[in-house]
Amino acid sequence: MIDVGALLKAFIFLIASSLLYPVLLLLAILFLFTIVHAGSFFAEWLERVRLKPCAPQELPSILAVGSPTRVVSHRVNQYIMALRHSMPKENDKEVAVENLLQETSLKLCKSMDRLRILVRVAPSLGLIGTLIPMGTGLAALGQGDMTKLSTDLVIAFTTTVVGLAIGTTAFVLYTVRQRWIEEDIKNMELATEMITTPMEQTDHALLSKTAN
Repeated sequence: MIDVGALLKAFIFLIASSLLYPVLLLLAILFLFTIVHAGSFFAEWLERVRLKPCAPQELPSILAVGSPTRVVSHRVNQYIMALRHSMPKENDKEVAVENLLQETSLKLCKSMDRLRILVRVAPSLGLIGTLIPMGTGLAALGQGDMTKLSTDLVIAFTTTVVGLAIGTTAFVLYTVRQRWIEEDIKNMELATEMITTPMEQTDHALLSKTAN
């Protein structure tokens, strides 16, 4: 008679054992992604450190008529250039400006998805990489194979450390960059208000003259 329970146990054990090397590979890839994100984070941090301090009451006038290159980040500067470039070409300016602002904000929020995934996935992979060798190590202990047990324990603990290190680093990067993006979106909204308001006043004045 076929022992269904034994077959299921063997099948599950086979699945769990086969996941070890894919988990190790994914942890290595996520570690490389973390290094890349850390490098871009450091570059952006240097950029923001070099920005000139600006009082909140002076920023609107700088965004409206001045050159904010050294006051705000490159994201805001690129948005202002795109806004000024697209304004004269659109008939429905209000809709075009609103769409540009929402599209830019959406792209900035999407850029945080990778860090958010690292925060969640890396510790989970570290836990999976811990439990799988523990199971095979206990099986080796039952057979008296201490060499196999020690090897599995080393793999188990190292995967835990790597997963937690990736998750912790990604959480720090995510938290700081989230604050930077919120600041950039606020400056984009302010720049939109300051740039489009004079144009709306000019259009209104032209319409008034035409009506008179």
